[in-house]
Amino acid sequence: MSALPDHAHVPPRAPAPGAPAELLARLRADRRAAQWVPAFEREWAAALEESRRSFSLRALYEVVQDWQGRLAHAPAVDAFVASGYDDGEASDMAELRGRRR
Repeated sequence: MSALPDHAHVPPRAPAPGAPAELLARLRADRRAAQWVPAFEREWAAALEESRRSFSLRALYEVVQDWQGRLAHAPAVDAFVASGYDDGEASDMAELRGRRR
């Protein structure tokens, strides 16, 4: 029998040590760099401050994972926007993620 309950929280997987720098380089190379780089830098700075206060790397991991996801899904988002489909009734994913935490 395991000492951990079935519903134990699994922390996010730690990114590679160079992941933030690699991610920033990829963001700078993207056509959305003018918007994405400042946004990433703001989120990264806030996560650094949070990690200093809490002695936890979780906020840093989450920023890296969120931005890796944005980059990975950008081509699909571009294709959707180019297709002309109406997404006016879509749910705000930031709001849904906020409810989960």
